[in-house]
Amino acid sequence: MCGINGLFYKELIEEKEVKKSLTKMNNLIIHRGPDDDGIYIEKDKSYSLGMGMRRLAVIDLNTGKQPIYNDDNSIVIVFNGEIYNYKTLKIALENEGVVFKTASDTEVIIRLYEKYGVSAFGKLDGMFAFSIYDKNIDKLFIARDFFGEKPLYYTKTKEKFYWASELKSIIKILPLRPNISKEALSLYFQLTYIPAPYSIYQNIFKLEANNYLEVDCINFKIKINTIEQQFNSKYHNVSFEKAKEVTHNLVYNSVKSRAVSDVPIGTFLSGGVDSSIVSLCLSQQTSNPISTFSIGFDKKSFDETDKSRVVAKQLGSNHHEFNITINDLKNEIDDVLLNFDEPFADSSSLPTYMVSKLTQQTVKVALTGDGGDEVFGGYNKYYMGKLNKKYTYIVPEKAHNLFINTSKNILRVKDDNRGLRFKLNRLLKAINYDNDFYYNIISLGFQNNELTNLFKENNFVKEALDYFKDEDVINKLNDFRELDKKLSLEGDLLVKVDRASMLASIECRAPFLNKELWSFTNQLPESFLINGWNKKYILKEAFKQYFPKSFLDKSKKGFEIPVGDWLRKPLKKEVLSYIEPMFLKKQNIFNINYVQKLVLNHVEGREDNTFRVWTFYCFQKWYLTIFLNK
Repeated sequence: MCGINGLFYKELIEEKEVKKSLTKMNNLIIHRGPDDDGIYIEKDKSYSLGMGMRRLAVIDLNTGKQPIYNDDNSIVIVFNGEIYNYKTLKIALENEGVVFKTASDTEVIIRLYEKYGVSAFGKLDGMFAFSIYDKNIDKLFIARDFFGEKPLYYTKTKEKFYWASELKSIIKILPLRPNISKEALSLYFQLTYIPAPYSIYQNIFKLEANNYLEVDCINFKIKINTIEQQFNSKYHNVSFEKAKEVTHNLVYNSVKSRAVSDVPIGTFLSGGVDSSIVSLCLSQQTSNPISTFSIGFDKKSFDETDKSRVVAKQLGSNHHEFNITINDLKNEIDDVLLNFDEPFADSSSLPTYMVSKLTQQTVKVALTGDGGDEVFGGYNKYYMGKLNKKYTYIVPEKAHNLFINTSKNILRVKDDNRGLRFKLNRLLKAINYDNDFYYNIISLGFQNNELTNLFKENNFVKEALDYFKDEDVINKLNDFRELDKKLSLEGDLLVKVDRASMLASIECRAPFLNKELWSFTNQLPESFLINGWNKKYILKEAFKQYFPKSFLDKSKKGFEIPVGDWLRKPLKKEVLSYIEPMFLKKQNIFNINYVQKLVLNHVEGREDNTFRVWTFYCFQKWYLTIFLNK
């Protein structure tokens, strides 16, 4: 696991200047790769090109140093990530006469590219962001993995092109900090994160998942291409019993492939379905007890360590359990939130960092259950998609609006407990008669129709989500899952895990994020994934024999923390400072009265506005630090 950086100048620049910039970019991401670094600088062309990387050594500790070259040094690569099928690919290449110098997965990529060109990228099963420079054809290729597990930012001016694993590396070497992107600002306050291709800054973009950039170094032209994938389509008419067998084998083998490591490995065990199954599969593949790690909270309604203890006891794992409070986090909040380099309001990034930090003391790699809900249909919001269709068919729009207006006080939630009333309130608020329901459900911050109240005129783009909307109606489970893959998985979950774990210098791997597994579940009938009210049905059926009766059917809250309470107590003074009239007036982004009322109603306990106030809080913390240099 590493971080990469790179730069291209249309004209020839002194080598020392290129090296100075690359070193500056590399030094900002030491946390991603504390074990080693490397730099490549092109010296023989009429343009200037440099690539840098920081390395966290996990595979091939002795000979995996980067950059890595082909035999005549005409092709060079820097790579961030892991290729899980690299041994299979390597054997196939060796059978065709290819000779390897190292035992690293990085060399497999460059050898595969030598033989197949850019079509090689679709053969990779893994999480990655890499750049390959081919001086034979004066081209640079920068690729990102199928799900977008590894980040990649880029920006282009008339004379220069920069790319990096983290936004900070680009911002540091630009002469001026760019302005805020209105599209990104709107998306952030709706979604609580900023999905690719946007970043918070104008003209700095994220490469979308399963894409690669092709840079023509001679003409300085850049194209964005989709990585061509070849999926197995043999499962369309598979029986349930056969699908259950395939599910078991695909998950088991995916865990096996993600457990390849030359350093100690463990699992994050929350006690939910996904992490429990991953931990089980890993324990079945080793003769020694595995290490499992869980985190709990003082507020019992958010604490689920009792579930993880049940699984750990059954597996006989070396179990490590950590309990955190706001006092544990108060010295970490700034470091964690600001490490994202742009506003990011998924509060579970805080416990993710804490469990990563504590886990790093024991192991260097951790398997997670991330992606299980997207792959197997595990979210409550997938029910809501079906409910909206039935509700809007039965209930006239006028009757719905009348009910919402007359039941505001009844449905109002005052505490951050996220119980039934909270869920009902969220469901009714998201009901939509224009086929936009699912976009409302995934808008965890402000609904699209609330942006006018939130922002001053001309500070936002009201229909920013339209970029991600398809012409077809989004009303099927696979539609919801595909949209989640494109938005919340890439923009939220994977960003959270990557930045939080890398800040603690630990590598997280997600066995459920497997291309073959995704293709397989896309071919199954909806009833195999959600059967009545039973979510992730086929996954549970495939593994229920290994767990206590009904254990996999227990409800799971997710990795939530009580930030609503924190905003009313330990963080109250800080959040109130963000709504001071003079500060808001100087900032000139928000409608002052609306924001003040929103925050005060929450901190004074009149109503629960946890998600919206936390979204505002995270933005203001980022803005205050970045733009006011405080």
